Amino acid sequence: MSSSGIYHHLLQPDLRLMLQENDQYGLKEFCDTLNPVVVAEVLQGLPPEDAQRVLACGSVDHQAEIFAFIEPKQQIELVETMDRAQLSKLIEAMAPDDRVDMLEHLDDEHVEAILPLVAQAEREEIRKLLSYPESSAGSLMTTEYASLPENITAREALERLRQQAPDRETIYYVFVVDDNRHLHGVITLREIILARPHALLSTLMRRDVISVHVEDDQQDAARQIARFDLLALPVLDDDQRLVGIITHDDVLDIVQEEAAEDAYRQSAIEPLEHSYFSTPLIEIAWKRGVWLLALAGVALITAAILDAYADITIRHGWLVWFLPMVLGSGGNTGSQSCTLVIRAMAMMQMTRRDKWRIIQREVLTGLLLGVCLATFALLASHWIFHKDWVQASVVGGTLFIVVTMGSLLGSLLPITLDAIGWDPALMSNPMIAAVSDTLGATTYYAMAWWLLEVVHGP
Repeated sequence: MSSSGIYHHLLQPDLRLMLQENDQYGLKEFCDTLNPVVVAEVLQGLPPEDAQRVLACGSVDHQAEIFAFIEPKQQIELVETMDRAQLSKLIEAMAPDDRVDMLEHLDDEHVEAILPLVAQAEREEIRKLLSYPESSAGSLMTTEYASLPENITAREALERLRQQAPDRETIYYVFVVDDNRHLHGVITLREIILARPHALLSTLMRRDVISVHVEDDQQDAARQIARFDLLALPVLDDDQRLVGIITHDDVLDIVQEEAAEDAYRQSAIEPLEHSYFSTPLIEIAWKRGVWLLALAGVALITAAILDAYADITIRHGWLVWFLPMVLGSGGNTGSQSCTLVIRAMAMMQMTRRDKWRIIQREVLTGLLLGVCLATFALLASHWIFHKDWVQASVVGGTLFIVVTMGSLLGSLLPITLDAIGWDPALMSNPMIAAVSDTLGATTYYAMAWWLLEVVHGP
């Protein structure tokens, strides 16, 4: 059992008992003492009214921390059960990025009803963050960052940081800006502490700051943080002004979400918006059924091809023996190439030349694998199944073609989807296998017709 499952099973019975006895002190200790992640996990599965009663017993700051780890579906249920005063305090206490994440899951009507509950300054900031595209760096960033001017000393910097710290998500990276918030450099808290007290920040800071644009994709931000091993990444607008930062913990969430989506799509399932148990069975069936229906449609094409070559199958019934190997080899090769290419595209921003190099490498790899598998199939069908060399050549020659073709398809299709702006992971392994089956069946029987009927004769 996972650690979250252990917490849920151990603590939720006690929590339900405290709710029945209206143990206000116990509920307050539960909220304010336990880790917010643990509290959020234990609250999962409780009716919204009970979960809201538990949260209301904790301090507002702890409520905000816990709320950030609650699943979006349960967040929406809780928002609908809270009174306006409690909801107002909760939203104001939440970190800007957590607040926006929560509001993004609400419809526009709910958002417009909630915004008047918060202060004017907070309201404008929320509207600004919500205006950024959903998958952009701007929608992921927080505006709670530490910043200082460059013309102050290290001693003065420490004094100002003490004042800023309570309202900032992180102060380890300090961004050096001018009066118009143009980013000039960055310095770490460690460097400020170790510097001479009278040293100016302008002489200590690093000017080559790694940053992203506010409308860049979240995955680009994740790559930058991973590549340069950063704890936070500044986000700039069109005028090169600092508008926020993306912290490493937010990037971890994005990486996990992207990995989950890719895993779903690679298995021919539309990604689930919520956890497995929080998703209705009808929705799960729909998300799986759409892909299964598409795969069944492709399989029908393969069936039609087999039907078209039925006469050859009747005259050469042994062809059926090797059909699973031919189709499986093409599909497996295509799936391997597809996985490698999607992974490579996820790890780096590829140029057109890089994509062309990938296709070339996969074709060459397919040729090498094709030669190996074709030789194996040729010898096996001749020595083990006692087919003559012409018959064995049908199997070996087809295997060479389908393996090479599988490598080409597995690399070309994800790159094509990416070029037209679609997620490469849409080209799932089952879909690659289904397309390879269709092309493999066509190639196999065309090769059999040519070698056995035309070249070798009846």
